[in-house]
Amino acid sequence: MTRPLLQSKILHRTLTLAFLFLVTLTMSAQWTAPQEEGGGVPAYNAGPPPKGTKLPRLLNKADLWGADAQNPYQTHAYELAAKIPNVLHQQPCYCYCDRMGHNSLHSCFENTHGAQCATCLKELYYSYQQHQKARSASQIRAGIIRGEWKQIDLMSAATMN
Repeated sequence: MTRPLLQSKILHRTLTLAFLFLVTLTMSAQWTAPQEEGGGVPAYNAGPPPKGTKLPRLLNKADLWGADAQNPYQTHAYELAAKIPNVLHQQPCYCYCDRMGHNSLHSCFENTHGAQCATCLKELYYSYQQHQKARSASQIRAGIIRGEWKQIDLMSAATMN
């Protein structure tokens, strides 16, 4: 093989590898960046649903079984979610489930995702607790963004009314 042809092949392989590395780096950055401290607020709705708009159905306690109903705080969360659907509609969810198509904390309780996710559960209990203190949805959202939901103890939250 001639020297120029060999150099050309080496250059081609090097450029191909560099390109693949850059594509991989770019694609993985979108998944890791938001999880870092201060990495951005996940999806939420800035206000309640428009009048006449019906939110998707939330699951109820009877819909949960097996791993989704092992602890009282799992099923109790769905009972409380049914009491504040419009509030949940306006909250972000810091498990970043918006990557799965969720548009707010409400989405987490439309299926069993909320029962298995400590972040969703803590945010739900925090939202309910703050709603009971007559906080507005935007005030609750500000507290969630500040990370106040992280202080919720799920074992004791099961007794929240």
